[in-house]
Amino acid sequence: MKFKRSERLVFMTQHLTTHPNQLIPLTYFVDKFTQAKSSISEDIRILKDVFENEGIGTVQTTAGAGGGVTFQPRISDDRAREVVSRFMEVLKMKDRLLPGGYLYMSDIMGNPHMMSDIGELIATMYGDETIDAVVTVATKGISLANAVARKLNVPVAVIRKDNKVTEGSTVSVNYVSGSTRKIETMVLSKRTLKEGSKVLVVDDFLRAGGSITGVINLMEEFSAEVVGVSVLVEAKQVENRRFTDYTSLLKVSEIDEFNQSFLVEEGNCLEYIEERNGKTNP
Repeated sequence: MKFKRSERLVFMTQHLTTHPNQLIPLTYFVDKFTQAKSSISEDIRILKDVFENEGIGTVQTTAGAGGGVTFQPRISDDRAREVVSRFMEVLKMKDRLLPGGYLYMSDIMGNPHMMSDIGELIATMYGDETIDAVVTVATKGISLANAVARKLNVPVAVIRKDNKVTEGSTVSVNYVSGSTRKIETMVLSKRTLKEGSKVLVVDDFLRAGGSITGVINLMEEFSAEVVGVSVLVEAKQVENRRFTDYTSLLKVSEIDEFNQSFLVEEGNCLEYIEERNGKTNP
C-alpha cells in the first residue's frame, strides 16, 4: 500500500506522541511505509518544525546505524499559564475547605483532561532530568503520578501506609506527620523500585512536608536519588517546613475555615517552565 505524505505524518504524529521519551528507530517508519530513509527524514523535519513552533514538544534525531527519533513533550510558556490559570479557577470554587485547613481536590484529581495537562506541565519542568520513576504516596497522588509518568514514559512507584501481602517483601520507614505530629509508617515493595534509581516525587498537597520528608528518607533506603519534588498545591504560610527545594502549581494562604475562605496564587512552576524553555530555545 502506498501512503501519502499526509497519511504518514498523521501516523507518525500519533506514534511519537503516544511513545514520549522513547527512541523510535527510523527503520520502523521506513519499513512501515516502504519509503526511503531520506523521505522519512523529511517527514520528521516537518513534524519537528510544527511541534516546536506550536509548543507541543521537541523532536530529536540520532544519526548512525542505531539512529532514530525521540519526541519529548514540552508545553509553551503561554500554555503553562493557561493550565495554571484554569486550575486556579477550579480550586477557587466554594466549599473546598475541609477540617484542618485541607482542600477538597478529589474532583480535580479525578479529571483526566486536567490531570493530563498538569502532568505535561510537570513533565516539562523536569524534562532535562534523567528520571527512572515517579514516586507518590497512596492514594490521592496516584492519578497525578500516572499523568506525569505517562508524559515521561517511566513507571510509577506507589508508597503505602500499610503492608499488603500482595506487595511481597517491603521496606518501611517511620516519619512524623507534619499535620498530626504523630509517628506514622510508609511502606514500599522492594520489587517496585530498583536500587540507585533517579526519582521524581509528586503529591497533591504540601503543608509542613512531613510525608514528603518520609518519602525522601524511604528513597535513601533504596539508594535512590530524588531529582525533584513537585506538588499541586502548597500551604504558603507554614513555618519550619523541612525542605525548600520543590515546585508547586498553586499556593494557598489566609485559610479561614469558619468563613470558608482562602486566597490562591500562582506557585513557582511558571518560573521553572520559563527557565527550562529558555534553555531549550536560547
